[in-house]
Parts: sequence; structure tokens; C-alpha cells
Amino acid sequence: MEMSVQFHLLPLCSQSSSSSSSSSSPRLLPKKFCRPLNFSKFRQRASQSCLPRRSTKILSYYGLTTPPYKLDALEPYMSQKTLEVHWGKHHRHYVDNLNKQLENSPLYGYTMEELVKVSYNNGNPLPQFNNVAQVWNHDFFWESLQPGGGKLPRGGLLVQIDKDFGSFINLREEFLKTALSLFGSGWVWLVLKTQEKKLAVVKTLNAVNPLILGDIPLINLDMWEHAYYLDHKNDREKYVLTFLNHLASWNAATSRMIRAEAFVNLGEPKVPVA
Repeated sequence: MEMSVQFHLLPLCSQSSSSSSSSSSPRLLPKKFCRPLNFSKFRQRASQSCLPRRSTKILSYYGLTTPPYKLDALEPYMSQKTLEVHWGKHHRHYVDNLNKQLENSPLYGYTMEELVKVSYNNGNPLPQFNNVAQVWNHDFFWESLQPGGGKLPRGGLLVQIDKDFGSFINLREEFLKTALSLFGSGWVWLVLKTQEKKLAVVKTLNAVNPLILGDIPLINLDMWEHAYYLDHKNDREKYVLTFLNHLASWNAATSRMIRAEAFVNLGEPKVPVA
């Protein structure tokens, strides 16, 4: 089907009326383009674009990290109920309180590890320290556990354990002894001490962790009552032995040790002889 288009003769625009009559020449335009432009809509849009816009402040807070396994995956050595209460209630409580503290704080924007060190304030902790340290400690703790854990460490970590403790058995005994000697609430850690360049088992009270001392943690155990009471009541020795025999993630500790060796020179590298 053919389409017909009507054309009209229009004069070209000119700078003055006198030049228009002398120099204008006819121009063919389709009829549908001959309607006068409606500038009112353009003026309205222009005026709207000039209105002040309400700025939006975007904030990002710390989230509750999920354990790297299902909540029932550690049974029968750590019950799903303990995970639901410990992770779902206590850990979440620290996260929520920390975010409230940071809402109008100059400390907003730090990484978790930086915030632990800054808020410790050289032994004069700021109000945020307890919550941020407990969040970091718990994130580290969940990754220090694994289903089918407690097996012998591997690689460079086992070599360093034999060097610094004499044997893996000696390390286990030192870990148990240190945990049971902790009075009150706190944490037990296997750390790489950056100054001494050796492994050590240390205990910390309340929320304190090795980061503030410049040491590198490899594995930890929560010695707060809510960590063991549902499964072991007041039998802390059974709780620690269960951790060492069935839950300790030496896989995670080995990976952490590999990263730590990038920052701490533990001895001359072994260069193969040609």
C-alpha cells in the first residue's frame, strides 16, 4: 500500500526581516513537521531539573557471618541448639550493638581488623571495642571448627609445632592446661608470635584477642559459658577435649599458617642442592 506525504513551502529563517525578503528561498518539509514547537513542556522539565534534590546518605554496616557449615553439622560434639543460641543470639547481639555504636561514629569505615586495633586504644578501650572484638573473635571461632575435625595438622604447621612444642601431643596438653587455667570468661589461642617467631598457646580475658599484641592467631576456642553450657554444663575439661579430639579445624589453621609465613620469617628457606 502506498503512503502519500504532503509538502508545504516554508521560508528559511533569517536574522532580519529585510534580509528575509531578499535572500530567503523556499524549502520543502513534510506536513507533519510543520506544527509549531510546544516549548512549555521543555520549560517545565528545565524548571524541575533545577529543583534542589534531597541527598541520600548510604551507609554499610557489618553483617552477621554465617558459619561455613550447617548448624547441625557439628553434632554430636556441638549441638544445633548450641549453634542456634551461640551464633544466632549472642554473636548477633554483638553485631547489632556494634552497628548501633558506629551509626554516628568517626570510627565508621574501618575494616573489622583495623577497628579492633584502633578501638583498643593502647589499653584504654573505646566503647566500641568489646563488640567489635567479640564479632571478630566469633567469626574466627566458627572457622576454627569443622565437621570431622581434630585430626593431625599437616605441612609447615606440623613442622613448626614439632619445633616449638616438641610434638603435637605436647601442644594438645598445653592447650588444655591453658584453657582450664583461664579464670572467668575469655578465649584460648594458638598464635604465631611475630617477635619471637615461634608458636605459643595464649589465653585472653573477655573480648581481648592477639591482634592487639601484634601476634597472628591460627586457631581459637571460646571459653565463655554460653559456648559450652548447653552441651557440657560446667564440665569445661570435657568441652576442651571434645574440641581438640573432634572439632578443631587444623585445615583452617594450616591455611592461616601459610598466610602468616608471608609476614614472619621463620628461618632460612631450604634451597635444594643441584
